[in-house]
Amino acid sequence: MALVTSKEMFRKAYEGGYAIGAFNVNNMEIIQGITEAAKEENAPLILQVSKGARAYANHTYLVKLVEAAVIECPNIPIVLHLDHGPDFETCKSCIDGGFTSVMIDGSSFAFNENVEVTKKVVEYAHAHGVVVEGELGTLAGVEDDVKVEDGMSSYTNPDQVQEFVEKTGVDSLAIAIGTSHGAYKFKPGQKPQLRFDILQEVERRLPGFPIVLHGASSVIPEYVDMINANGGKMPDAIGIPEPMLRQAASMAVCKINIDSDLRLAMTGSVRKYFNEHPDHFDPRQYLKPARANIKELVRHKLVDVLGCAGKA
Repeated sequence: MALVTSKEMFRKAYEGGYAIGAFNVNNMEIIQGITEAAKEENAPLILQVSKGARAYANHTYLVKLVEAAVIECPNIPIVLHLDHGPDFETCKSCIDGGFTSVMIDGSSFAFNENVEVTKKVVEYAHAHGVVVEGELGTLAGVEDDVKVEDGMSSYTNPDQVQEFVEKTGVDSLAIAIGTSHGAYKFKPGQKPQLRFDILQEVERRLPGFPIVLHGASSVIPEYVDMINANGGKMPDAIGIPEPMLRQAASMAVCKINIDSDLRLAMTGSVRKYFNEHPDHFDPRQYLKPARANIKELVRHKLVDVLGCAGKA
């Protein structure tokens, strides 16, 4: 099976009350762990690459690694998606370079400017058989080159969503309902909350239209504890409670982005390995358990959080 777009995935997810996992990838081990879990659980999959990942690993290497995953997992549909495309040029480069889906993030612009740049990307992408994700509302936090201070974040205004979708022609829409980028989504003692009232109103105004949640890692305590027990200092890392993500997946949310959880699993595994084997130096030795932990993490997300196991 060749790389696919998310169009059919999202239709099935919306109708079935589940979400597709969109996992940020940077290297071979992360891609292997994710795709091995999806293959065993027969789950559709979105592998997404940020501007920062392209700068780190090189566009060509990442595309070829994903193509290798497609060969190794011939029976599950896989999308290659650009996460947080900052401008038309970056989106065009990915469209021309083999991606089947791109996000243009105009959320920091005024509404009309966001519409303008998003529409430009949509027109080019659709002419090349590629789908587009837009964004309304701004998430706080840090993810690669995306940095937004708490006071500068803003919830999505439901009054704008129908006009935005109609004017731009986007295929899916990322909204802000209280998730945030990075591993520090809530402060200690703060009750995690998502604005499901906004999601419900967006769903009412855009019936059947696929919605996306960014900044939705749950920051699993097991891996935070593993990091802290092996020399790390992340005492206040708090993520989105998984029951809230499952609730969102049962509504209009068809794509949930997962990034920090993968990095925490890999970092915790590597720290633990070096702590237990201080004389080892072969990357194959310490990356093997990291890959295994990523696989089990992704399996858990597919089955227990997203609900997309068995839906390929």
